[in-house]
Amino acid sequence: MLTIKMYKAVLLFAWVFALPAFTMAQNISLKNKKVLVYTRNGKGYVHDNTTATAKCIQKLGVDNGFTVDTTSNPTVYTEANLKEYTLVIFASTNNNVFDTDAQRLAFRRYIEAGGGFIGLHSAVGTERNWTWFKQMLGGSFAWHPPHQKFTVRVIDPSHPTTQKLPASWQPALGDECYF
Repeated sequence: MLTIKMYKAVLLFAWVFALPAFTMAQNISLKNKKVLVYTRNGKGYVHDNTTATAKCIQKLGVDNGFTVDTTSNPTVYTEANLKEYTLVIFASTNNNVFDTDAQRLAFRRYIEAGGGFIGLHSAVGTERNWTWFKQMLGGSFAWHPPHQKFTVRVIDPSHPTTQKLPASWQPALGDECYF
């Protein structure tokens, strides 16, 4: 089982690479913007790191000049409300996290209108029966082997999100590699 220290390292790894990739790909800055951190879990396994993840992202917001709202309440998913946010982060969400199709539609329209999204850790295990969501992510969680070390290799070193990365490296703590 991962410790809170290990979870923070994994979160830092995800944040260090996911946020710069998002901002570079969109050519935006989050300074003076609003970010929504969504922490809801449906029935089934719930990760114990969601509170620490949300607090870490709130601190990053304070340190970097952007506002962070956190919630586990799916009623925030309306078209009008989502227009306030530059980025939505699913922080270790898992299983079904929306209560209604109207909430799913509002989220889909937000994404299709150019809204930003980062899914951390088990977000790939979220809304597994919603075809559009699985296609947006490029797949859905099936299982993972025990925590392990692995090597990350940059496939396209000319892409703006990878230009400052080494050709390969091993995350110090490893992670759960999802299938």
